[in-house]
Amino acid sequence: MDNSILMRQLTALGRMDINELREKYAELYGTDIASVNVAMRRKRLAFRIQEIYFGGLSAAEKGVLDGIASRDAMAKLDKVKPPREAVIEGTRFRREWRGRMYEVVATADGKFEYNGNLYRSLSAVAGEITGTHWNGKVFFGIKG
Repeated sequence: MDNSILMRQLTALGRMDINELREKYAELYGTDIASVNVAMRRKRLAFRIQEIYFGGLSAAEKGVLDGIASRDAMAKLDKVKPPREAVIEGTRFRREWRGRMYEVVATADGKFEYNGNLYRSLSAVAGEITGTHWNGKVFFGIKG
């Protein structure tokens, strides 16, 4: 695996000013953070860049961490997920990204139409638009 792309991106973080870091954070996370601490912002961005590059935690690793957290009273894990909300057919999701407006329309079968193609999720559409993995709800601004 060629790590030169990853290393260039991580090195670039060290040269970015606060405004560039804010822009990069919004690009990778879909939102900004209240903290103005430059060092923490760089650490979070470095983590996210590596997560995208290497793929994040495996299901087994997440299971180990959940097991540890389940024995920790301070972890406050909420194991009950709310039911997935159905998106109403015809709902339009719009997002301006890198100077261009993108629009996605929810279909009757629970899929999403973008640029003449059907996608299973908003995340798939966001990935198509950006070329990287995004949470679709975060990308389209419907989840904070």
